[in-house]
Amino acid sequence: MPDDAASTASNLHDLSIAEAARLIERRQLSPVELTQAYLQRIEAYDAQLNAYLLVTADRALEAAHTAEAEISAGHCRGPMHGIPFALKDIYCAAGIRTTCHSRTRADYVPGFDATTVAKLYQGGAVLLGKLSTHEFAHGGPSFDLPWPAARNPWNLEHFTGGSSSGSGASVAAGLAPGALGSDTGGSIRNPAALCGLVGLKPTYGLVSRSGVYTNSFSYDHAGPMTWTVEDCAIMLQAIAGHDLKDPASASRAVPDYRAGLAEGVKDLRIGVLRHLYEQDVPVPAALKTALEQAYDVLRGLGATIEDVRIRPAADYHAVKITGAESELLAVHEPVLRQRLQDFGADFLGRVLGALLISGADYMQASRQRRVMIDEMAPLYDRYDVLLTAGPGPAARLDAWRTINFWQRNSVTTPFNVTGGPALVQCIGFTDDGLPLSMQVVGRPFAEAMVLRVAKAYEDATPWRRRRPVLNAGAAPLAAPPVPPPEKSDISGARRDEIATLCKRRGLSVPEPHFEQLCAAVPYVEEMVGHLGRSWKFTDEPASVFQFGG
Repeated sequence: MPDDAASTASNLHDLSIAEAARLIERRQLSPVELTQAYLQRIEAYDAQLNAYLLVTADRALEAAHTAEAEISAGHCRGPMHGIPFALKDIYCAAGIRTTCHSRTRADYVPGFDATTVAKLYQGGAVLLGKLSTHEFAHGGPSFDLPWPAARNPWNLEHFTGGSSSGSGASVAAGLAPGALGSDTGGSIRNPAALCGLVGLKPTYGLVSRSGVYTNSFSYDHAGPMTWTVEDCAIMLQAIAGHDLKDPASASRAVPDYRAGLAEGVKDLRIGVLRHLYEQDVPVPAALKTALEQAYDVLRGLGATIEDVRIRPAADYHAVKITGAESELLAVHEPVLRQRLQDFGADFLGRVLGALLISGADYMQASRQRRVMIDEMAPLYDRYDVLLTAGPGPAARLDAWRTINFWQRNSVTTPFNVTGGPALVQCIGFTDDGLPLSMQVVGRPFAEAMVLRVAKAYEDATPWRRRRPVLNAGAAPLAAPPVPPPEKSDISGARRDEIATLCKRRGLSVPEPHFEQLCAAVPYVEEMVGHLGRSWKFTDEPASVFQFGG
């Protein structure tokens, strides 16, 4: 193919998916050249970022050659044809190692593709490799796993956010133009926010979970992470749709997500969930200032903006953690009985806390979730989208402590509970260059509106022109030490009860992990105590199912 792409971008890795797709379709850019550019950049920079667990270079070049031949013959499959992408390493791809960043799956090679992966292949996309995550898409950065934790390209001493950590680092650093992540309580939006990307948690059921390793059946979402809003729409288009292999999959038509991107926000009504970040989960002053400036931009584009409230973040935290951690323990308990010491300390510091959650707690959380979902209907009727803070800015990588998970509420979790789409995008930077972000939240299956609002803001601001600066050949940084377990202050009798509970479940828990579990006890008890306890027998849980047809 002829090549004049250099006149369009100084570096191929700076091209958006949309820009590269247009050049490829016009035969002005070769998929092979584009793929080679990314593979060379991965080789040059990934040793300092730890974004990739496995680079599939030979497969990528073979797929790129195939794409180039098809496009040269006049058979372009769409905007992802010939476009490289990467996968969080919980997505199964046939014949490619899928580890979930855990030594317990270090040698697993699936014989099938996740539905999302198959859809991207069908669109002609080119897989570059598998990306770092937190162990089984859960936990914080863990420094006792077989592979190192990913680092933030904006400052290598800082956290990427998780659990789609490699997805965030790779796209921000130009090691992939787009990646798939997963979001159970914020795991797409956290790294997208901290790494300065666009990250979308789609509506529950819009994108298939089949072939994506389970964190929580009730809360898992699969979705795209990209540099621009249009790229996010392109990737979502490629992976959305009903899948008979996913029992939670929604059977409904998929719209054209790019069709309305340019319609702007004039006359839209936008609600601001200010209390989430001013009272419930306080954020730094720099982020508050950036949010106010973002609201001013949208007002200037013609939107009507007013404050609105939902429940306190702690209510959603209690429901989500109670339900999701219970499901996580159910997924992993058989292996925990056999290989507990092969898991990382941070993962164990979370999953073992679910031993303290009862079946009644789980059911009350599910009942409360249904109420919370129903409570959103009047807001969806009144507002086109809701806005609030995204996570961040990124903390230092060595500042993470497992107990934070049990202690802190989240600005992302409410929208896993309510299930509709939630997108984060960059709205500026701190004085020391770390990204700041905003969430755009919509009614279920209103991804097109969420993307439209985000695109209007993106087009009116300069943030997509700023990229992290990396130094080729920089020496990899040493991993921080594994933090010691927190000290617990529960009684000896309570410790004995917990030891008995572990024994009854067939779990042999070494002392450091047992100490960490005991330290979590007051926070778990406070959390489940936050759930409603007065219910009518007619109050149904969110897990009640319907037969199809």
